[in-house]
Amino acid sequence: MEGMAYGAGKAGGAFDPLTFFRQPQTILRIVSWLFAMVIFSCIANEGYVNRPTEVEQSCIFNRNENACNYGVAMGTLAFLCCMAFLALDVYFPQISGVKDRKKAVMADIGVSAFWSFMWFVGFCFLANQWQVAKHEDNPLKEGGDAARAAIAFSFFSIFTWAAQAFLGFQRYKLGADSALFSQDYADPSQDPAAASGLHTAYPDMEGPPADTEPAYDGSAGYQGQNY
Repeated sequence: MEGMAYGAGKAGGAFDPLTFFRQPQTILRIVSWLFAMVIFSCIANEGYVNRPTEVEQSCIFNRNENACNYGVAMGTLAFLCCMAFLALDVYFPQISGVKDRKKAVMADIGVSAFWSFMWFVGFCFLANQWQVAKHEDNPLKEGGDAARAAIAFSFFSIFTWAAQAFLGFQRYKLGADSALFSQDYADPSQDPAAASGLHTAYPDMEGPPADTEPAYDGSAGYQGQNY
């Protein structure tokens, strides 16, 4: 993990498309992008039918307009969200600030968890409305395959977005550890303040220690002895 922060190396490296598209998070984003496109296109194109005696079309999910509106709106927003995070993944290695990278990874975790929950709600909502739909509302069973596809891909989207949140959490844990090391560690030999502190605490010890015994003073001369 040396030189790494939140799953990417130092800023300024060359972009490698092959490596980028092999990353698990990139694959999951593309799959989620395709699922979202299938959901809103199925509902928008074949999600509205009419009774034989009526001209006006109604939502295929138990004639509940909220169900169709939910599927189309969530599919469209998830589609755009996937594109935005794919663009962020491309730009991510160019982000030089560790704090900015941390914010991007945390946003990835939060948004992915949010969409996993929203698709869980959407799956339950659409499946329930499809189950209670009346046969007389659609006797020819038009758009049945599209409705079932929207329900199925809503279910699959729960796990693709949850997997993105899990991968984002792993990047956060690994990146936080490496970023903490790179920010907090300082080599004392390269730190002027630490070096000056060492000289202050330990004075220059070069050369032999000073002689602490008093020097001989010969000013008094020779003192004779009286016999």
